[in-house]
Amino acid sequence: MTLRLVEFVVAGNEASDLLPVRSAALLRAYGARRGFWTVLDEGPVERCLALLLELDDGQWTARHVLADAGAENGRTEDGEALAHHDGWVYVFGSHFGSKGGPLRPRRAFVARFREDEAAAGPLPVHVVRNSFRLHRAVNDALAGSPLVLLPRGERVRARFIVETLARGTAREKSWVSRLTPDDLPLNVEAAAFTPGGTVLLGLRFPVTEAGEPILVEVADVPGMFTAEPAWPRAVRTYVLTGVTPPGELTGFRAISPTADGGYAAVIGSIDALGKGSVLLDDHPGGGDVTSRHVRFRLPDGRSDDACRLGGELVADLAPFHHVEGVAELDGRPFYVTDEDHRVALWVG
Repeated sequence: MTLRLVEFVVAGNEASDLLPVRSAALLRAYGARRGFWTVLDEGPVERCLALLLELDDGQWTARHVLADAGAENGRTEDGEALAHHDGWVYVFGSHFGSKGGPLRPRRAFVARFREDEAAAGPLPVHVVRNSFRLHRAVNDALAGSPLVLLPRGERVRARFIVETLARGTAREKSWVSRLTPDDLPLNVEAAAFTPGGTVLLGLRFPVTEAGEPILVEVADVPGMFTAEPAWPRAVRTYVLTGVTPPGELTGFRAISPTADGGYAAVIGSIDALGKGSVLLDDHPGGGDVTSRHVRFRLPDGRSDDACRLGGELVADLAPFHHVEGVAELDGRPFYVTDEDHRVALWVG
């Protein structure tokens, strides 16, 4: 596959995910014929929204979007995944921590905004920090599923779970009741809503014992934004099979719905090399892994049990290690990478 590179400078930052713009009003406001949302990974969500736009004359440009999260300004970090639902764009935090731990409550958030409202003025963004409620729901679902998970490793347990519990206890945080010593740290990197209104969360970690990537289907995410929040609950777990090379560990990096009712995804390393990752200290085989573009479909007549999803390899994206987003539009793939602290869009 031949790819064309378009480079951007967006607040000196790196990009996560790639979500096609659906709002005709927003495209008109910028004089664009096509566009994508991306989320920058350094800082609070209201400072990290950006548009990558193909203008009417065919030139590409980036626009950093001015946004306002009200009372939640400055209280989030590490937005990773974007998804459309019912006129809203949702932003999911990683629910993870720094590469050396511990877990960070600021990363346990979901935000949303109306796409049309980005056409003028500061964009209102509604942020809900869930205080590890999603962490609890997903860990319980994984523990109750027949999936055989890769053991987390003792350093991962100590730095991400034990240290988080100790800090929360010392600071008398109420969220410590939602963590247990046997938990796995979650790294949410991908999200897509299903036609039924549930969300498929693609995990970069944990993975299965065979090194294959895991999806968790979660209900009630829109309910988090009501006056009396309904907290999310995990309803199904899945493993994506047939696309992980033998001997490697691969997690999800991005998920995007496709026009035929399926999903495109990027899978790759469980963490980045050379950045002090505790995950890679315990699981060194999960770092030197290049990205792959894959597709999958959810089965009809799904049960509540864990399900094996057969994946299809679309493209091996080697030598890229850090493909952070994928979209398939008009028969062409689009990818965004965060190589070398730049926002790079690759057009097929």
